[in-house]
Amino acid sequence: MKRIGIVGSSGFTGKECLRLLAAHPEVEVATVLSARPSVSDPTAYRGALREPSCMPFDPQAVDGLDAVLLCAPHETAAQLAPTLLERVPVVVDLSAAHRLRNPAAYETHYRFVHPHPELLETAVFGLTEWAREPLSNATLVANPGCYVTSVLLPLLALRAAECIAPASDMIADCKSGVTGAGKSATAVTHFASVHEDFRAYGVGTHRHEPEIREQLGTQRLYFTAHLLPVLRGILSTIHVEPRTGLGADEFRAVLLERYAAEPFVHVHTDDEGLPCLADVQGSNRCHIGVANHGPRVVVVSCLDNLVKGAAGQAVQNLNVVFGLPETFGLDAGASPLAGWR
Repeated sequence: MKRIGIVGSSGFTGKECLRLLAAHPEVEVATVLSARPSVSDPTAYRGALREPSCMPFDPQAVDGLDAVLLCAPHETAAQLAPTLLERVPVVVDLSAAHRLRNPAAYETHYRFVHPHPELLETAVFGLTEWAREPLSNATLVANPGCYVTSVLLPLLALRAAECIAPASDMIADCKSGVTGAGKSATAVTHFASVHEDFRAYGVGTHRHEPEIREQLGTQRLYFTAHLLPVLRGILSTIHVEPRTGLGADEFRAVLLERYAAEPFVHVHTDDEGLPCLADVQGSNRCHIGVANHGPRVVVVSCLDNLVKGAAGQAVQNLNVVFGLPETFGLDAGASPLAGWR
């Protein structure tokens, strides 16, 4: 039995980690900590904002654990990671604090100077289906972003198979539920702003665009995020130019072959049509479908932003690091926490 801690348990991803790990047969959540030096009364909020019982952050509380899931805000995670790495063998960081290789990118996109840029060179980018070998020896795992996962899973496979026309632009038109914005409400994510509305945001400035571009190895990916009036889920519609002679059938064949043995990636056959949010909500699955659109091919990729896009992928990565079956803790049937859905 592996003993792990969760730091930053009061946020949406932290609570989702607690939900999933409660059903894990080989993991015991031994320590639940806030990322702050003080904690709120867990009864102060009801419903989805209810905070789990936890202790104030104390680095000594993780001594002797096998791993920590770090669910703190980006800058806080960047500050805490070295302290945790001195005390535990593995840290899985669910923030963006260790996803980008260039320290200067954090000043540009996250508005802070990275306090430990040396960790950016050693962190393993944990897109599980493409990172199993480096994950097996990882000490610091940078869990990918939610939008990023939905875009990279299809595009990495298609680019590896040279299905996409060289020197062509790729357009990722992506929509997410409001939990993707985190726990703290803003003027944009407040119920009164989201309900019965739909909007684009961060056009040309969104933090996930450089993350996607870095992993694809190209600047010709153009990403636009949209806020959906739903709790959870991401639907990414990706427009690409195929190589001459290729179309949706060839794209589908490549994706089916690449992900045939993957427990958490399902490629739709032509008869299944395109995926939707209801296919994936609450699960660690990513569903992918393709269709022709004139001379272009449209790829639709769906996942739950809190599971495959965050906590579920973190648990999947933890399983790989520990040498456990990847499905442990991620099978259907995990019970929701009080007030959580």
